Amino acid sequence: MLVSAEEMLKKAKAGHYAVGQFNINNLEWTKSILLTAQEMKSPVILGVSEGAGKYMCGFKTVAAMVDAMVDSLGITVPVALHLDHGTYEGAKACIEAGFSSIMFDGSSLPIEENVEKTKELVATCKEKGISLEAEVGSIGGEEDGVVGAGECADPEECERVASLGVTMLAAGIGNIHGKYPDNWAGLSFETLDAIQQKTGDMPLVLHGGTGIPDDMIKKAIDLGVSKINVNTECQWAFQKATREYIMAGKDLEGKGFDPRKLLAPGAEAIKETVREKIKLFGSDGKA
Repeated sequence: MLVSAEEMLKKAKAGHYAVGQFNINNLEWTKSILLTAQEMKSPVILGVSEGAGKYMCGFKTVAAMVDAMVDSLGITVPVALHLDHGTYEGAKACIEAGFSSIMFDGSSLPIEENVEKTKELVATCKEKGISLEAEVGSIGGEEDGVVGAGECADPEECERVASLGVTMLAAGIGNIHGKYPDNWAGLSFETLDAIQQKTGDMPLVLHGGTGIPDDMIKKAIDLGVSKINVNTECQWAFQKATREYIMAGKDLEGKGFDPRKLLAPGAEAIKETVREKIKLFGSDGKA
């Protein structure tokens, strides 16, 4: 059964650890992440971008697949199905499709419009028991067509959006989607601390978790980050393992071309990546 992310993130905030959001792109991705979370006894959030949702035949198909997979695999740890960087229309569609958590990314909008739309979605989500993530200050880089400059969020604006009753808040603190450049200045902990002071018990979200040094991840958790998003690192692990399998000619051995065999190394590589992140975030054994 899918659950709202609210309870798991409240526990993470109080316990000074973070819950991982791992984006899914197909059945293999989903299965690998769910089995690893169960193995590690960790709560988990499955992220779905609008592009990935479209690729997987729509949000209703994704929700049905995940819900059925949780049941079929005997998953007992808390699992939230979450829209990642959703538009207003996408958020509405995911609520209708049966997602247990959504993100409305209004960071590219004027603050008044961001507040107005977020406030409307807060009311809908509370009525349906769905958790809601809002964003202030764009995340750098590009993910699934969503491009951000990477500016740091205004703590005053963060306080304003947090006060609307959202479940969690993503705030730009110099983090970037995808690969971090060699000249990256690092996370702005001064900004994060100021946001934490303004938002109190609100669980904060760190996007762009791939490539951030472990010490920065741990410091961010100490300063109130309770949810960390990982996508690119799983993609890298999957492609590396798949490439090695093909380059070694294993796809030509026997029935090595069978998709169940061809995709297996990549699926195992995702499991290892998720294990490492769960340990780093400190959510193992917290289900």
